Amino acid sequence: MCGLVRLGQGMMVAALAFGALQFAGPASAASRAAYCSSHAAPRAAVPVPPELEAKVAKAFNMPADLVRNEGFVRCAGRRLLACVIGANLNCGKANLSRSLPGASQFCRENPDAGNIPMAATGHDTIYAWRCVRGRAVATKAVVAVDAQGYDAGNWRELDR
Repeated sequence: MCGLVRLGQGMMVAALAFGALQFAGPASAASRAAYCSSHAAPRAAVPVPPELEAKVAKAFNMPADLVRNEGFVRCAGRRLLACVIGANLNCGKANLSRSLPGASQFCRENPDAGNIPMAATGHDTIYAWRCVRGRAVATKAVVAVDAQGYDAGNWRELDR
């Protein structure tokens, strides 16, 4: 959970540093397309602007206060996408690394474990992991990554 809090804080700092919170959220499909067509639109995940809270809450079928605290938006081309952090949901970029310190440590302590838990790998990895003779091994990719490097399954396009 601490990593999720740091992600949210880091996203907020980045948004403030780049002025991304100044973007008013679009209300219609045309304005959403215009929003993402703007050169100033966020390409990286930023906290949900207040004007988009209701739209994101509806997309995820959750209360707006949860979206306000745990939600992010970004543009992918002309599409406006949203993500809300959950128990196992990562709204940051996916981790494509095949070497993870937490997984390596887990395997030193559990040399032949058939599965390495996310508590050791982190929730942002795209691979399933196991231990082979004390070494962490990434097996198959279990998460699809979009063109911008985010977990495609965690991001939803806002209704048009």
